[in-house]
Amino acid sequence: MRIICSCRYRYSRVCNCSTRMKLSMFQRLLLAVLFLVLVPQGSDGQFEEWCIADEQTPDEVLQKALDWACGMGGADCTKIQRNQPCYYPNTLKDHASYAFNDYYQKFKKRGATCYFSAAAIITDLDPSHNSCQFQHVP
Repeated sequence: MRIICSCRYRYSRVCNCSTRMKLSMFQRLLLAVLFLVLVPQGSDGQFEEWCIADEQTPDEVLQKALDWACGMGGADCTKIQRNQPCYYPNTLKDHASYAFNDYYQKFKKRGATCYFSAAAIITDLDPSHNSCQFQHVP
């Protein structure tokens, strides 16, 4: 990266680029403040995030990750069972999203991630719908 400076005064022997650098630092600060203002935050100042299934994940990978989350992972998958609030829509993606989020919210403070063999992603948009409420733990 090359910075080209021009002298402000016709007879100046030294050209100083510090004004340009300060402007750049000011712009960075302005962007940081803008980011903090625009990104949704919880009432306690924490960013709200949910773990959901990645739509690009093949069904067989998604099913394997869902089985793990509801089994050895320890997610509470009772709400995605028939006649429960998160059964509909009855799709693999929606059920996996609920299970992934339940696992992630329960165990993130112990170091759990939203990975699931690349089958999941983090979102800042609440995936809750109708009577199905996705848990969020600050």
